[in-house]
Amino acid sequence: MAALFAATINKQAYSTLLARPARQTGVFACALCLALLWQIKAGILEHLNIHILGLTAVTLIMGWRLACLSGLMASLLLISFTKMSFEQLPEFLTLSVFIPIYISYGLYLLCYKFLPRHFFVYIFVCAFLCAGAVGATKILISGGYYYLSGLYDLTTLKENYIFYAVIMWFPEAMLNGMSITLLITYRPHWVKTFYDQEYLNK
Repeated sequence: MAALFAATINKQAYSTLLARPARQTGVFACALCLALLWQIKAGILEHLNIHILGLTAVTLIMGWRLACLSGLMASLLLISFTKMSFEQLPEFLTLSVFIPIYISYGLYLLCYKFLPRHFFVYIFVCAFLCAGAVGATKILISGGYYYLSGLYDLTTLKENYIFYAVIMWFPEAMLNGMSITLLITYRPHWVKTFYDQEYLNK
């Protein structure tokens, strides 16, 4: 966990953050939205909770470095105001925050490099499809972790957790896709990874 977050630390990024109150507001706003979103969850067995991540949208808005900071702050808010314990923080940050953010940004870079830089490509691929893939992948990775850790057997995981990867990809994709669509329509300058000259002037 510490190594994943340490990789996000960049002097220039944090200097810019400290110098720009608007960006600080963005980081805090994203953290608050994530904390509220993550409280809406479902699950029968311990650890096997299903919830919408929303991290693909935050990654596209803030960039991967500040998205990790927002995710860390959101997790600390959950510890402060919910039943989540500090002992659960390393596992939660690794599986539910940092890995999804890294995957989100990696998929964005692949789209940026190999796909046409077009408004609808950004919405439907970078935001919609990538978010769905990240949500499903997070469940699969977490299921693999719980299986290798010996917490649950494969049958229990298939029936109570991994199965939901098929179901959760669409709401994850919809929420992230709609959020990004609204922002680049009305506030494109808020979305760090959206470049007007490249995505609109085609």
